[in-house]
Amino acid sequence: MSSSLSIRSVLVANRGEIALRVFRTAHRLGLRTVALYTDLDVAAPHVRAADVAVRVPNYLDIDAVVAAAVETGADVVHPGYGFLSERSAFAAALQEAGIALAGPSADVMELMGRKDAAREVAVAAGVPVVPSYSFDDDPETFAYPILVKAAAGGGGKGMRVVRSAGDFTEAVAAARRESAGAFGDDTLLLEKYVESGRHLEVQVMADTRGTALHLWERDCSTQRRHQKVLEEAPAPTIDDDLRHRLCSAAVDLTKQVGYVGAGTVEFLLDTATNEFYFLEMNTRLQVEHPVTESITGLDLVELQLLVADGQALPISQEQVRSDGHAIEARVYAEDAFGGFLPQAGTATVVRWPDRLARVDQALESGQVVSTSYDPMLGKVIVHGPDRETARQGLIAALDATAIFGLTTNTGFLRALLATDEFRDATIDTAWLDHHEVEAPDPAPARDIAAWHLATHRPVTGSAFDADGFRVAGDPAPVRVQLDEPVVVRPRLRQVDELTVRELADTDRDADGVVRVDVDLEGVGRTTAFLRPMRRGVEVTWRGQRFVFIPPDRAAGGAAAPSDGTVVAPMPGTVLDVRAAVGDDVSAGDVLGVMEAMKMELTLKAPHDGTVGSVTARVGNQVALGARLFEVTAHDTDSSEAS
Repeated sequence: MSSSLSIRSVLVANRGEIALRVFRTAHRLGLRTVALYTDLDVAAPHVRAADVAVRVPNYLDIDAVVAAAVETGADVVHPGYGFLSERSAFAAALQEAGIALAGPSADVMELMGRKDAAREVAVAAGVPVVPSYSFDDDPETFAYPILVKAAAGGGGKGMRVVRSAGDFTEAVAAARRESAGAFGDDTLLLEKYVESGRHLEVQVMADTRGTALHLWERDCSTQRRHQKVLEEAPAPTIDDDLRHRLCSAAVDLTKQVGYVGAGTVEFLLDTATNEFYFLEMNTRLQVEHPVTESITGLDLVELQLLVADGQALPISQEQVRSDGHAIEARVYAEDAFGGFLPQAGTATVVRWPDRLARVDQALESGQVVSTSYDPMLGKVIVHGPDRETARQGLIAALDATAIFGLTTNTGFLRALLATDEFRDATIDTAWLDHHEVEAPDPAPARDIAAWHLATHRPVTGSAFDADGFRVAGDPAPVRVQLDEPVVVRPRLRQVDELTVRELADTDRDADGVVRVDVDLEGVGRTTAFLRPMRRGVEVTWRGQRFVFIPPDRAAGGAAAPSDGTVVAPMPGTVLDVRAAVGDDVSAGDVLGVMEAMKMELTLKAPHDGTVGSVTARVGNQVALGARLFEVTAHDTDSSEAS
């Protein structure tokens, strides 16, 4: 696909991997690129990748962003996703300044950005919608479960599933609070909740000449709490008739509203009835657009820029092909096996599987990941001739991903892809909310760490100096610690169980990371990455990061019991305090709520007892590890005696 653009300069009103993604296409088209940055992003990769960079107070400052576009002579602004991408006020401000937006008009954005108004458009276009309820009705009369969701936004914010009338009031209050904080609007909708559904969405593209195309569908059913985890195209469980009806409905809706640019029409498929319902329209490029690009061979950013330039789409519906299968995995800074808590810190060493997959990312070695922005670090995408080839390819790509110094969900993604349920495409939108994905077995990683410590000179100053291994004979046991201290006896002589071959020194990178090929009984040949630290070893195996450090000798290697102190699991803001000094609480009772990295975290009592102190205050900014509550355990002996 070739193009001849009249525009010469594009400003990307975004950061991170999506800014880099847009810049790649812009540079290929010979366009001058303009980046925005805040004080936190002065040295960010997207800033270095642009021809020009302009500082703004924050990425949500409409006046500052428009002023930057005017100052740099940008012909078009690409909003990416998130931030201002679906703010109609931003689209209107650009129009007033005479600058094109790679997106729809302000009026259309306002209309389709609201779930309540978009629902009315869908009805007018003859597109089926989910049955709804009114706040004027008695909650006791609703057919539960129902879904409470924000009318003004998306991304899972302001959504709650309500299963009984008794839970209705609290769920609505929480959804209103979250919606107001995320979108500045607490308007909610009440709809039937489809218990077993698949999330299907259709990529559409429309120009100013009246042409509207679909670029086939995607399946985003693998999600957790309405946040997508894995996405794929085409949808693996629908037949050609349903595919045709789904894509036709999306195009009808697009034409009904007079849409221009790239958009996504989202549907919910009720697997019990095989009926689909309109959910919402995203008036921007989606995070998961690479899977559509993979099967169609189209560059969606290029099409956006063509349309923003006033040109006609250069393809017809008949020319939009669908070849093979593509799957995308979203890599987040979160502890997926520890409650999905957001993580922050320095990614000391980063290795992406660039030779095995398309990787859209903006994370590099030495980069600090803060709590100020969305925790998504990048996306790994694999395309194959069929779904199983793509699935196996993505597993291999995640095996080859190594992020040190920072906990990510890479191991979780790898484990999820390897489940029978994902292999058989039986995961629906609620599956991850009711099933646990088994964490990778840490034993191989322990053995790899033990092998390294037994066969290599300890790192200078390492606490392993006095606990070294004897290379000859039976190796001495050594204490290493993952979540709690354990004793490991490496099986170095039992080559049928563990054979480790370190690659040549040329396979060590400048940061000292060593790739090791491992043959494990019952597992087969696999690859791990090892990085020595001052006080131990980091190992990434099957995408999961394991940290092995010696236990505190003074403590005898014993795990410290909980003292009843509840600390902040992340830096963030206290939203709610529900406990007071002297309150009697039970294990699991909610003491307070805080927000970190756009996510609400509940702070719960660690055991039965009495609240002894409360330092949490609503609105306070708290640091990681800050003591917020203390719960003194009840004296069980005296209570039993009485």
